[in-house]
Amino acid sequence: MIRSTDLTTALAALRGEIDVALSRIFATGQFIGGPEVEGLEREFAALCRTGDAVAVGSGTDAIRFALMAAGVGGPSDPDEVITSPLSFIASTEAISQAGGRPVFADIDPATCTLDPRLVERAITPRTRAILPVHLYGQTADMDPLLDLAKPHGIAVVEDACQAHGATDRGRVAGAIGDAGCFSFYPTKNLGGCGEGGMVTTSRPDIAARVRRLRDHGQVEKYRHSEEGYNGRLDAIQAAILRIKLRHLGEWNDRRRRIAARYRDGLGGAAVVLPAERPGAVHVYHQFTVRLQERDRVRAALRERGIETGIHYPVPLHLQECYAWMGHRAGAFPQAEAAAREVLSLPMYPELTDAQVDQVCETLRDLAGAA
Repeated sequence: MIRSTDLTTALAALRGEIDVALSRIFATGQFIGGPEVEGLEREFAALCRTGDAVAVGSGTDAIRFALMAAGVGGPSDPDEVITSPLSFIASTEAISQAGGRPVFADIDPATCTLDPRLVERAITPRTRAILPVHLYGQTADMDPLLDLAKPHGIAVVEDACQAHGATDRGRVAGAIGDAGCFSFYPTKNLGGCGEGGMVTTSRPDIAARVRRLRDHGQVEKYRHSEEGYNGRLDAIQAAILRIKLRHLGEWNDRRRRIAARYRDGLGGAAVVLPAERPGAVHVYHQFTVRLQERDRVRAALRERGIETGIHYPVPLHLQECYAWMGHRAGAFPQAEAAAREVLSLPMYPELTDAQVDQVCETLRDLAGAA
């Protein structure tokens, strides 16, 4: 069986370093905050080239806190936040939990990220933020979004939960907008052994408020300037992530080599390969192709011992929990078409060339020629 992802091989290789780090934490008894969390924040800020990085409990926390710190969530009518309908629900949950209202704009069919032309049409006087989703490991087209946001005083908060180390015209994901939001869920390019997240920003006001929000609104111990949340990252996860962060560059390079091998091996097959925008460096959290008869092909791949994933089979505007918005099928046709066609092939740094070749050969056989 060729798994769609592998969480054990890399951990096994790092087990000695991890054991030393955990022993250090157990010896001190400092499980919340402390030098491991502070060290991870410094090192991740250096990766993203931002003034600050604030560790939080999950990627959802990161988006929620960043939006709140950017001004979403007023006492009157809900602030609107424009985002993509092709994402995991954490993107929109966080908007609602911050006190905002999700507003969707359709995607660019080539990249499956927000189409700036359609974002422009969605802006209203109530728009407080734009939340582009850097899907599958590639940044959204940020410059047009920033140009749209600036004259309206709209914040741009990057959902970079799948884009650790990706770049757009030399700028690192998480450093392009007002804030960036990352998840350290175990399957991410940089994943822990549990939940975790990070907010990156070069705005001191955003960093300061995220630090308060993650820790019950405290400005110092037992002094609370506002109600906050229990949204802290624990020291054990921080220590593991610091070790893995040192390998992120080589792991991302390997993902890109695997992607190149997929492209070569699937040339001429009846599949649409993922597009790379000019000037962007894709880090391939997923290698996601599009094809007709996706479900048939996926079932046949499974029968031949190849696992795949679908990210995501039901666009957010058609989820039951958003029925109150009143959207129907056809409202966002590009996102709906993608949801019917996308298929994520096995992708992780430990995948061998022989396994990639086997996936290509099997998929070519099942999908046929273009």
